[in-house]
Amino acid sequence: SPEWTPDGDYIVVSRSGGLGGAAKLQMYHKDQRSPLPVIRGQNPLKTVGAAFGPDERFIWYASRTGDWQYDALFPQYQIQRYDRETGQSITLTRRYGSGFRPAVSPDGNWLVYGSREDTETGLRRRDLRTGEESWLAYPVQRDDMESRAPLDVLPGYSFTPDSEAVVVSYGGKIWRVPMDGSAPTGIPFEVEVELDVGPEVKFDFQIDTSATVTAHQIRHPVTSPDGRHLAFTAFDRLWVKEMPDGEPRRLTDDDVGEYHAQWSPDGQSLAYVTWDDDAGGHIMRIPLTGGEPTRLTQVAALYYNVAWNPDGSRIVATRAAARQLKEAPDVFFGPIGGDFVWVPSSGGDVTRIAPTGGRDVAHFTQADPDRIYAYGFQGLVSFRWDGTDVKTHIRVVGVPAAGAISPHGGEPVAMPRRVFPVGETPDVSQAGLEGQPFVPPAALVQISPTGERAFAQVGSDIYTVAIPQVGGPPPVVSVGNPRGAPVEVRKLSDVGGEFPAWSADGNRVSWSIGNALFTYDLAQVEAQEDTVAMIRREGALRKLAAMAVNDSLRDARAQADSIRGADGEVPDSLTERIRTLRADSVQAAADELIARADSIRAAAARVEAQADSVRGGNEDVLSDSADYKPSERRIEVEVPRDKPEGTVVLRGGRVLTMKDHEIIDNADVVVTDNLITYVGPSAPDSLTEGAEVVDVSGTTVIPGFIDTHYHAQWLVPEIHPRQAWQYLTNLAYGVTTTRDPQTATTDILSYQDRVEIGEMLGPRIFSTGPGVFLGENIRNAEHAETVLKRYSEYYDTKTLKMYMSGNRQQRQWIIQAAKKLELMPTTEGGLDFKLNLTHAIDGYPGIEHALPIAPIYSDVVELFKASQTTNSPTLLVSYGGPFGEGYFYAREEVHDNPKMRRFSPEASLDARTRRRGQGAGPGPAGWALPEEYVFPKHAEFVKALVEDSARAGVGSHGQLQGLGYHWELWAMASGGLSNHDALRVATIYGAEAIGFGSQLGTVEAGKLADILVLEQDPLGDLRNTTSLRWVMKNGRIYD
Repeated sequence: SPEWTPDGDYIVVSRSGGLGGAAKLQMYHKDQRSPLPVIRGQNPLKTVGAAFGPDERFIWYASRTGDWQYDALFPQYQIQRYDRETGQSITLTRRYGSGFRPAVSPDGNWLVYGSREDTETGLRRRDLRTGEESWLAYPVQRDDMESRAPLDVLPGYSFTPDSEAVVVSYGGKIWRVPMDGSAPTGIPFEVEVELDVGPEVKFDFQIDTSATVTAHQIRHPVTSPDGRHLAFTAFDRLWVKEMPDGEPRRLTDDDVGEYHAQWSPDGQSLAYVTWDDDAGGHIMRIPLTGGEPTRLTQVAALYYNVAWNPDGSRIVATRAAARQLKEAPDVFFGPIGGDFVWVPSSGGDVTRIAPTGGRDVAHFTQADPDRIYAYGFQGLVSFRWDGTDVKTHIRVVGVPAAGAISPHGGEPVAMPRRVFPVGETPDVSQAGLEGQPFVPPAALVQISPTGERAFAQVGSDIYTVAIPQVGGPPPVVSVGNPRGAPVEVRKLSDVGGEFPAWSADGNRVSWSIGNALFTYDLAQVEAQEDTVAMIRREGALRKLAAMAVNDSLRDARAQADSIRGADGEVPDSLTERIRTLRADSVQAAADELIARADSIRAAAARVEAQADSVRGGNEDVLSDSADYKPSERRIEVEVPRDKPEGTVVLRGGRVLTMKDHEIIDNADVVVTDNLITYVGPSAPDSLTEGAEVVDVSGTTVIPGFIDTHYHAQWLVPEIHPRQAWQYLTNLAYGVTTTRDPQTATTDILSYQDRVEIGEMLGPRIFSTGPGVFLGENIRNAEHAETVLKRYSEYYDTKTLKMYMSGNRQQRQWIIQAAKKLELMPTTEGGLDFKLNLTHAIDGYPGIEHALPIAPIYSDVVELFKASQTTNSPTLLVSYGGPFGEGYFYAREEVHDNPKMRRFSPEASLDARTRRRGQGAGPGPAGWALPEEYVFPKHAEFVKALVEDSARAGVGSHGQLQGLGYHWELWAMASGGLSNHDALRVATIYGAEAIGFGSQLGTVEAGKLADILVLEQDPLGDLRNTTSLRWVMKNGRIYD
């Protein structure tokens, strides 16, 4: 909202840092580029909407604390006036409905500003001569004060030069509103806009239905001390593979989770931890040859992060009470009273070392067996076996983010090898332009066995960092600029990585991403660098020697010329010296040519070796990069896929196929194995012979629901339960497919694997994996493609979430790379209407969360129709008003709902339903009058989208597992969308939004059998979607 000063020399504008933070008034001279701060309030003061009257001494503006607030209580903004002479501000409004977007008449007699009254926004008129105030126009455009308001809280408006009226837009039109209170007059205005929209990024993916499941992920791969074997976890079980080409094999037959394996120093056995939802966990030991494992601990607990001491006599681990993980209702926030402990490697009593105190991942160096190393946000530390003599050795940090990392401040932060989140994301809603940028600490730092350096996982990348001994406070090393770091910093990964581990000799670092194993040979790289340095030194010495010879020859010749110039006779000795120096000069040139020839021959030999490699099938050697690249090897573990066999007939129901608005009465739906083979009246006997017939007469049959924006609200990382209750609850409520946009960790890949092999019940699990955030610092189109290969080549998500990943150019590089790599990305809405429009214009297939302003008119609908961008508005966490979930909690029975009590932990229900108020959600407002909720206004946009052939999806956000999906669906229909269209949005629209429309989303032959049987008619009353009798997912029918 820029505004000229009356003298025309300066522009006053509100400016925030990057994509987040509270905006501040800044003043730019018309001929300069750098701004001057106007109001230096304490962070996080937000100041917007500068306005001037006839006196340039005063700036009128609106202010609030912080950028915005979810579930806000009023007031949010008030009008202030700043005195440019004294530097002081005074408050001019105290309205409950707030005060924002001021305008002062040219004659100085009137102040107009926006405010909320009841549920509507209007313009207030104040006579500055008398102080009297009344409504000028009510209602007008709904304000944006309950989101980030990046275009100011109201659209701009202005007084006419004669101060007789204001010109303002609302209701989709422009109006002249007289100050005398007479009727507004419409100002005719129409413009034809031709807008370029990015190319469509849409693909028809295929769900893998092969007989076996190849693990999407190997977790915590560790190489044996001799390098001959690799141990890792896949499908939540321990596997070993003989490198390089052996077949992976399980070491045990135990039906428990097996995690965090570590090799004994002699390489003959492995220590690991187990977890069982009923029995808890133990530390186990098993020989490399397999067989019956030995339980080392006597008391069950939550054990994780085991480490052998250098002589192999003890095993150190982190321990917490098993009860704490068993009883965690939602997010497991970590143990109360967690400890470092050790147990003899032959088994016995557990000895407590010290409280973890925010530290974890115990490990050792070979040279100092008396000290245990661990990592926490305070840095890499070490201590003795009794926990004393704590030393901090180094702190490693990443690159400061140039703006908001996420609009969702206060969310738990996952760290590698932690079974619980640590810390919270910065609250960008309370950040300001003058605040310091967030500098992310390394997620994990682990010293090498030889002790001279450490690896660091920073974001998605792996580095090594030299550890200097400087005394005093520990050094802080940033990996943001390796060449400029005070110690050696080496970036090892390219696409990214996780689960880093040292080789026993400290010469190699390995890590994985997806099911690919990477190994970086530091010794080889350093030897190559030493060879290059030696060659360069030799070349430099040759050049120096040649220069010395030439200098001496030049001096000798000058001496001879001087003698001749004096008519003297050149001595024979000088003549001989010149002859010798000339020979030496020629020899130096010959030596240089010989060295070049040797270099060319060596290069030719390398090219010839590359040709031999290509003939052998290895084309990786053709990489045009001269830099060393880590070796890469796929570790493929295959397990039989869960697939039912046989035929089931659902007979006699009314089928809403979701093919357009097709309805088939008294239909047969035939399912063979996991495919629908017939839909229609009286299925032929050839398809139903030997089938199980289920009488569904009197019911309504529809496709399974698809949740396009689902969060399990923190699946347990690292140590995975046998069954995720969140998945059971959603399946029980008819959600047969979920897409989680932004998972924080990659654990969901392993959960997905477990569901696909039938070891965990749940919907179809799809996800974007961890989001692509601003911290990636996308440099160019090529870098964007490298980052996105994580998703296309390694995670195999077929999608990603572009999570406010930078400026418009960076976001366009990402969508271009996505199209090239055949990924369908979605985006974070970010409470930013302008940002949302650029996403649609640039061709992004999805926008998560509601566009925060309302109402939204046909121009935006036309844009979304042209771009075919799917909006999943997540109305239970409404942007621009109170969260919609509060409406339903106040009206629906949740706590004593029998189905919810069967499938959800009681503590989870209690936390949501026994008391609601401040603390029940992310903001202070826990309850609101029905008319205060904004979701019906957002639902009107959904209706307009669907009725104009644009796209929408149902996304529950995981606010209330299972039942919350239906609340979201009902909320989306509250704006007038027909029940049938609402059901189509919940099924086929959702399937197409995530790229699986050819296999999911309708009840028709050839599609996968995800089917719901409802006892009551959802077309007559949409709330009947909860009247589920049977749920069929992938051909398996559940009561």
